[in-house]
Amino acid sequence: MEIIQSVVDWYMVNLNYITVALLMAIESSFVPFPSEVVIPFAAYKAAQGGLNVFGVVIAGTLGALTGALFNYYLSLYLGRPLVYKFAESKIGRILLLSKDKVQHAENYFVKNGNSSTFVGRLVPAVRQLISIPAGLSKMNIRNFILYTTAGAGIWNIILAVIGYFIYDIRDKIFPYIEYILYFLGTFFIIYLVFKALKNRKARSNGDI
Repeated sequence: MEIIQSVVDWYMVNLNYITVALLMAIESSFVPFPSEVVIPFAAYKAAQGGLNVFGVVIAGTLGALTGALFNYYLSLYLGRPLVYKFAESKIGRILLLSKDKVQHAENYFVKNGNSSTFVGRLVPAVRQLISIPAGLSKMNIRNFILYTTAGAGIWNIILAVIGYFIYDIRDKIFPYIEYILYFLGTFFIIYLVFKALKNRKARSNGDI
């Protein structure tokens, strides 16, 4: 517990607009990093007076747009064959990518059109990868930026509100905060291990 608390303390101390933008850029790319451990914590810190919540949302949205643009241009210049090849590569597997995940995002984009870059920002398992089919289809960059910014902004506002709400009820949950953080951290690690094993099993069975 003390180790976890030390990590959380270090994380909160170093959480600022730059780190929020950087972490959200990572989250918005194909790296498996959840926005749920960025914006709510930053909003919680803002509620304490350490940051401005509007600044948190803006920094998080700009970071998300940066990561999305990285995916967009990477897909645009690499093309579909190389994107799928990368998803099945050793590095892609480490990042928990797969051909099926990219295909799922592409099918979602085809089904919902350009607006999927807006709606997709609110959909789990699609949010981080929806920029890839947008790049593959050579979506108009101005529309991409507009839809992505709007979708990411709404998602970040939702997470910021959650962070503020947690601060408001901190006295009720504070005695259990270490257990909650321990549970969330353990759950996230188990999730990553489960996904890695599932992808490995699927590849060994020839399913992907």
